[in-house]
Amino acid sequence: MRAIWIFALSAIACASAQLPALIATGRLDDLRWADFSDFQADIDAFYRQSEYALAWSRDEKITPQAIAIIEELKQAESKGLNPEDYDGSRWAERLAHPDLARFDLALTVSVMRYASDLHIGKLNPGIYYRGFDIRHKHYELADLIRKRLVNALDVHSVLREIEPPFSGYQRTQAALQHYRALAREDSGERLPSTKLPIEPGASYPGVARLVELLRRVGDLTPDAPAPDAYKGSLVDAVKRFQTRHGLTADGRIGKATFAQLNTPLAQRVHQLELTLERWRWVPHEFARPPIVVNIPEFELRALNESYTTALEMKVVVGKAYRRKTPVFAADMKFVIFRPYWNVPRSITVEELLPKVARDRHYLAANDYEVVTADDRVVTRGTIDDDVLAKLRSGKLSIRQAPGQKNALGLAKFMFPNEYNVYLHGTPATRLFSQSRRDFSHGCIRVEKPDELAQWVLRDKPEWTPERIDAAMHAQKPLQVDLPNPIPVLIVYATAVVLENEVRFFDDVYGLDAELDALLAKGYPCCRWNPTSGERGPRPRE
Repeated sequence: MRAIWIFALSAIACASAQLPALIATGRLDDLRWADFSDFQADIDAFYRQSEYALAWSRDEKITPQAIAIIEELKQAESKGLNPEDYDGSRWAERLAHPDLARFDLALTVSVMRYASDLHIGKLNPGIYYRGFDIRHKHYELADLIRKRLVNALDVHSVLREIEPPFSGYQRTQAALQHYRALAREDSGERLPSTKLPIEPGASYPGVARLVELLRRVGDLTPDAPAPDAYKGSLVDAVKRFQTRHGLTADGRIGKATFAQLNTPLAQRVHQLELTLERWRWVPHEFARPPIVVNIPEFELRALNESYTTALEMKVVVGKAYRRKTPVFAADMKFVIFRPYWNVPRSITVEELLPKVARDRHYLAANDYEVVTADDRVVTRGTIDDDVLAKLRSGKLSIRQAPGQKNALGLAKFMFPNEYNVYLHGTPATRLFSQSRRDFSHGCIRVEKPDELAQWVLRDKPEWTPERIDAAMHAQKPLQVDLPNPIPVLIVYATAVVLENEVRFFDDVYGLDAELDALLAKGYPCCRWNPTSGERGPRPRE
């Protein structure tokens, strides 16, 4: 018996002795993603704490904690993650025939990847999206796993604690499970298209499939009668569907509505998975509740202390071609009422100068001024040849005076950033009636600047609605500094889960497709390595 015990100790010691050499290679061919160099330092720190003793076996038996972690990895799909990224299908064989050293290292690598992905996402957004710097969320993986998981009484609870704490994230997880079930149940049958839009009251050969689909996704109640034509409650259900998919809720089934109705439910599942990834980029805590602008939704939400919506409004964002609004985060520091608009050089050259060449009075008619580099006004009137030449050469520039015609409206909300992007009002309020609202040069036009100003200045009680209105209609610009900066997040989510419904939107900038391509590369994913060059255009408004 003593000989068996000594042999067991010898086997364990031999397995432990293998670990430093295995870790030093930064690679384990047993894994689906063999290269773990991006976690190599964390893994070495983890084992160094125990002098490279095996973590996941005792007396040559796999620990209960290891078994629980493996079950968690196999269920990663419930979190919008791929179990195969953590070797989900490989654990059965490893458990049946464990090579203790390689098993131990494989599980440590896999659980580090999984814990990191749950906490901050697979991708480091700071490489691609300015301001989403995940270093502020950094935590010691080695300590987390050594001190909290190796001997955990409840592995699942520990891992839950490192996920984003927001109700929106939790709702998105629940919606993911729901849509996975819907996708499994659905036949995937496509609705027959028509040359002309289907109007309410018309006959349509796809009514039965339309009824089935809308019942499945919850827009048509189960007890609603199945009509023989496109009418009644079925039209109302289509309107609800259109609202949830960012379309004009007119009940007409045209090209855009057909495209959304025929989008496979498996694609909706994937949109929810990508939204969960983006949720994990968001800081778990804010100094103050943030303002969030979701680009594909064309919507702004200002959050309260419980991170529920305190104020919501439509926005206009940058054009999908060439003028995209960037994804980034910054702090709002001041508001300017009745702002000037300093026209960016690109807009001056591409848009205004051709109009001036055709009509020398164009600038004056639209409240523009020609100014020097130090903002000295050269002219507010008709443009002569000399001024036009200096505008073309860049020696002079154009700004628009405050007022009703000003492109920035009556208020500008500033969160200084390298893109020179900000929130502002607009005289072109008709654009807010459009369902797709990518019309700007990159900055973000807000539907209700007066209400946003009230929310932003809520810590300054002297700024009553009446005083804000007076400042917006005064004669001169006025800057009001915020006593406490407000975080502003410009995000990109094509799936949004509210308390009572799930909404889906078009991938207007192609960023879902871009994120897909990056995540498909596997590990090491784009996590810590620096990037060079520019990531897309820098819009100017």
